[in-house]
Amino acid sequence: EPTSGLDPLQIREVRALIRELGKTKTILLSTHILQEVEAVAQQVILINEGQLAYTGSLADLKKDSTIEQRFYDLCEGKKEVA
Repeated sequence: EPTSGLDPLQIREVRALIRELGKTKTILLSTHILQEVEAVAQQVILINEGQLAYTGSLADLKKDSTIEQRFYDLCEGKKEVA
């Protein structure tokens, strides 16, 4: 969780750095803070209890509901893995 414990200005700077690096590199970000994912990611992989729950675009993940609700649905097996 790259922004844990940072002040708001530092959070913006770290997020901007992640987005900039992500233009030419693959960034592996592990977090349980879904707002952090929304701030920096375009493609996501969700892993629940060691199993792949979702892989795809953040836009598709959020298409029909909030990211939080979609995550819970995937982890509870309510939706098929994309």
